[in-house]
Amino acid sequence: MSERTVLAVDAAQGVPRWLALLLATACGLIVANIYYAQPLAGPIAAAIGLSPGSAGLIVTMSQVGYGTGLLLVVPLGDLVETRRLVLAVLSVVILALLAAAVSTAALPFLLASLFIGVGSVAVQVLVPYAAHLAPEATRGQVVGNVMSGLMLGIMLSRPASSVLDDLLGWHAVFAVSAAVMVALGLVLRLALPRRQPPPGLSYAVLLASMAVLVRDTPVLRRRALYHVFLFGAFSLFWTTVPLLLARSFHLSQTGIAVFALVGVAGAVSAPLAGRAADRGWTRPATGLAMLAVAAAFAAMRAGGGGSRPALVLLCACAVLLDFAVTANSVLGQRAIFSLGPGVRSRLNGLYMATFFCGGAAGSALGGWAYARGGWSFSCWFGLALPALALCCFLTERKGAGPGPGTSATGSRSG
Repeated sequence: MSERTVLAVDAAQGVPRWLALLLATACGLIVANIYYAQPLAGPIAAAIGLSPGSAGLIVTMSQVGYGTGLLLVVPLGDLVETRRLVLAVLSVVILALLAAAVSTAALPFLLASLFIGVGSVAVQVLVPYAAHLAPEATRGQVVGNVMSGLMLGIMLSRPASSVLDDLLGWHAVFAVSAAVMVALGLVLRLALPRRQPPPGLSYAVLLASMAVLVRDTPVLRRRALYHVFLFGAFSLFWTTVPLLLARSFHLSQTGIAVFALVGVAGAVSAPLAGRAADRGWTRPATGLAMLAVAAAFAAMRAGGGGSRPALVLLCACAVLLDFAVTANSVLGQRAIFSLGPGVRSRLNGLYMATFFCGGAAGSALGGWAYARGGWSFSCWFGLALPALALCCFLTERKGAGPGPGTSATGSRSG
């Protein structure tokens, strides 16, 4: 037995703190790649010759790539040795970031954005990997800790790219990120314990089995549906609030970046939600998360006036929204990761791909609603999404869904 295999077996008794921190940091740095361009869509579009009406393609292409990777690359975590798979996918994102950094025309940049999305799914290989290393009793806590790093990466990516754009220009954002990914890859190559999934599946069979998992796993379908609505609300808010801040509050790009930092506070809910799930509190915690998202949108309708109190209210609502959405994501992953180690990567890919579509729809809906009816109109749509989630949640039978110790064969009700 090799030294790395021994390390993996030891970690299964409890993930070392340094390894949990490394996984959380890696997830944050990797996932940030698909969000760097979001606040820079306007300047990038002007530089590469895209019309203002087509600027949304800059974000959409990375989202399409990410969704494709979730369905075609992430399931390989059930087939390919984890460290080798992560490094291979990181190589894709490094090359794509370098291509974006030197692009001066629309087509090369959009292709680079597509592969930035594909390569960034390395983060969703690492999350179920953390679940593999953790014992059942603390799996939710470990996943929550790793997810807190992921959420910090999402929330910090926007202000980081805005500030770097102000200092060095948007090309530097992608060049610096490529250098960071190279350094991260070297660290992961040296530090990650080896995990080899059991043999037996071909790639074609692996992909075909995902349809069966959707059909036969009600817990997956239900948890994904809940988060479609909540992540859609999250994306709607963060798509429209920069428009509001620029128009009604007259904030600069840097000011909008500073506002985005308030959402970072919501990341603290990830480990808290993981602990709640470990104690069997998934159902009440899910209901509270949905109510919190609804309350945030109900309150933020009063935040469009452009005054200082309105800005404070928006900040508070942003924290509450991010707190609740992060918590619900962790609760969902803890539930599906309890269904069995042999299918975790496929379940995670399906779960993430489903609600990522909800996020893309929420962004589109938010932009359309703001253009048609302004901030208040957007908030009504934002309020409707958690309301729909609550309606679905109320149909869930009490006690349904996995709890601590649930096996793959024992979790067919949801």
